[in-house]
Amino acid sequence: MEFPWGPIVLVVGVALAFSVIGPGPKPQTVTTLDLQRYLGTWYALAHIPTRFERGCAQGTTATYKLLPNGQIEVVNECYDARGRKSRVVGRAWIPNPQEPAKLKVSFVSLFGMWLFAGDYWVVDLAAEYTYAVVGHPARSFGWILSRTPSLPEGTMVAIRAKLEAQGYRWDQFKPIDQSIHLKGP
Repeated sequence: MEFPWGPIVLVVGVALAFSVIGPGPKPQTVTTLDLQRYLGTWYALAHIPTRFERGCAQGTTATYKLLPNGQIEVVNECYDARGRKSRVVGRAWIPNPQEPAKLKVSFVSLFGMWLFAGDYWVVDLAAEYTYAVVGHPARSFGWILSRTPSLPEGTMVAIRAKLEAQGYRWDQFKPIDQSIHLKGP
């Protein structure tokens, strides 16, 4: 009988891949997060593309609403290349109140339980809550969010410098077309 090395190699490889956090220490989150001020709609101006956003061509937004149970309803919307709107609803929560900028987010619900939660870390935030930068401990995800469909170039340059100081590669971030939100009625 031959030993099944293939599955073992696969499991060990996956475990090693998930254990790699990236270059240097994990990104630092902001020290305070006023959840009431963070709620509302944000425009995604740039992101590290993910497979779950593959169909989004423009106009990506995220809207956060506090629920009675203390969790946050997350509504992500975008438009595909043909202009059709797509929407997904999830939940977010703060597992440790001592670290309010380290949230968990899930878009998979089964019998009222939210499964496969991912890390959602707020790594930069304007004092006026006009922009936010969301990251991941492995730097595999990232979004630059704004309360408006665009930010001044100087603000984007400052965000870039902060991201690079946190170990992110700027070339991984791709702009998101928000022109659909700039059009008048």
